Amino acid sequence: MKRSNYFIKTYFDDPVDEVSKNAKLLHRAGFTNRLMSGVYSFLPLGVKVLCKIENIVRKEMNNLGAQECLLPALQPRQIWDRTNRWEEMDDILFKFKGAGDRELTLGPTHEEVVTSVIADIIQSHKDLPVLMYQIQTKFRNETRAKSGILRGREFKMKDLYSFHSSQDELDKFYKKVVVAYKNIFDEIGIGKSTFLTVADGGAFSKVSHEFQTVTPAGEDKIYKDENSGIAINEEIIDNEEVLKEFIPHYKIGDNKKYKSVNATEVGNIFKLSTKFSKPLKGTFKAEDGQEKNVIMGCYGIGISRLMGTVVECLADKKGLNWPLNIAPFHIYLIGINADDTTKEIYNNLISNGIEVLLDDRTVSIGNKLNEAELLGLPFRVVVSEKTLARGKSFVEVQTRDDMKIEIIEVNTLIKNIKNKLTNDEGDRYEL
Repeated sequence: MKRSNYFIKTYFDDPVDEVSKNAKLLHRAGFTNRLMSGVYSFLPLGVKVLCKIENIVRKEMNNLGAQECLLPALQPRQIWDRTNRWEEMDDILFKFKGAGDRELTLGPTHEEVVTSVIADIIQSHKDLPVLMYQIQTKFRNETRAKSGILRGREFKMKDLYSFHSSQDELDKFYKKVVVAYKNIFDEIGIGKSTFLTVADGGAFSKVSHEFQTVTPAGEDKIYKDENSGIAINEEIIDNEEVLKEFIPHYKIGDNKKYKSVNATEVGNIFKLSTKFSKPLKGTFKAEDGQEKNVIMGCYGIGISRLMGTVVECLADKKGLNWPLNIAPFHIYLIGINADDTTKEIYNNLISNGIEVLLDDRTVSIGNKLNEAELLGLPFRVVVSEKTLARGKSFVEVQTRDDMKIEIIEVNTLIKNIKNKLTNDEGDRYEL
């Protein structure tokens, strides 16, 4: 893609009404544009990143055997009344009236909707398990939308729902989801700073599990157990009975040794049991002929929040720094007094499946170099008299992650990128 044809507007200064790193840099680099507090437009560069994150998530969900669906955002009050959440979640629901004064909400989550679908369709234990997920926009009337796209009123989310005939079946699938989530976080570049975190299960169960990424921008506090690699949410750090049950090799008093760090929640998983299937009449006929309620689990990942978290964790003073797997383009290409050779190299890269942003604008070289750093593409490639002195196939390559520069042949660069895209998926987890 040529820079002159791409819809990008970059800015030298931070927006005056943003505080968080992700909000400032995504605006300055032309990835997002704020409409109002907690509501952002994702521009072409931002959409490319979101789509790549979605596809990584989608791949892991499909590997679990889950099937993608799309549930309605517009939801009637009556299904929320049946679970008592119309009033319980009053503080975050967008409530309004439609035609005929029918009371409606925009979905902040989809347990009621998906369980209603299951109640209509499932009849026998032979129909189970059912594993369904979607990637969709959610709406939550946050009183204090803050931290850019880390906490918004409108955001993109993947939610997976599983329906089982027994608790044992749910428990086994739950463990598989933990593995899938770890794979996702590894592949998008935040695996080493993301911890499986024991948290309060609320009305659903004794505990739930969150995936918390350590970052100064995080609004949560977690306590890390370096020995197990598990963390504990601040809300249950003093509940030693729970800690002893869920932290391997835990000894009374160990919680005093754990280090407190700021973190942001990028995913959560719950064992819901019959919390929703019972009031919404999601039943099935068991092998013994008895009518039973479906056992349920739910598993969320914030897609847009992941994007913001990557920025918070990896960006530096110069700008964004995208991992190769989710970068909007792989290469930022600049030619200096070498237009014909630059075009040849551009076409060679494109024909080999490499995503390239060619800065063909008539602006200063300094402007181009600064924008390359701001946009944070994994590789900046320069064609110049210096590289041409080595031969027409040589280019100067700077790796954005460590800012190291070397002069190499284009075919070597192509091979390196292809190998990295194929093989670099982080430390893969297996059961």
